[in-house]
Amino acid sequence: MPKVSQTEIQNLIDTQPFLHIYGLRVTELTAGTCTLRVPFNPAFERPGGYVSGPLFMAAADAAMWFAILTYLPNAQMSVTTDLTTAFLKSAREEDFFCKASIVKLGQRIIYGTAECFNEEGQLLTHHTISYVRREEDDVA
Repeated sequence: MPKVSQTEIQNLIDTQPFLHIYGLRVTELTAGTCTLRVPFNPAFERPGGYVSGPLFMAAADAAMWFAILTYLPNAQMSVTTDLTTAFLKSAREEDFFCKASIVKLGQRIIYGTAECFNEEGQLLTHHTISYVRREEDDVA
């Protein structure tokens, strides 16, 4: 059972300026995973209508943070220490989804993966992500 609700995560997205600009919508939240819908927005397109790489990376990073919050709801100040992205297929003028999953909730570092895919389920990007875990994260 996640320690935060889908509504709480959506509220976080909607109230934080660094998040709400993307229009992210939580579509699924379980313990250790988060799936976001990322709407197409011309503000984040490259020439030709292609979705920009930084948008995929922002979605993966956010989804991972929310997956972490399902276990550590006080991890608001945890930060990304590494994000590696493989661009596998482009998206053009379309929404996409991003699902992040925790691979290992370590004592100091949290490891995970994220995948972005289109409505047809075609894999667009694959990400490996690590976050630093702070002692304050465990305080209830």
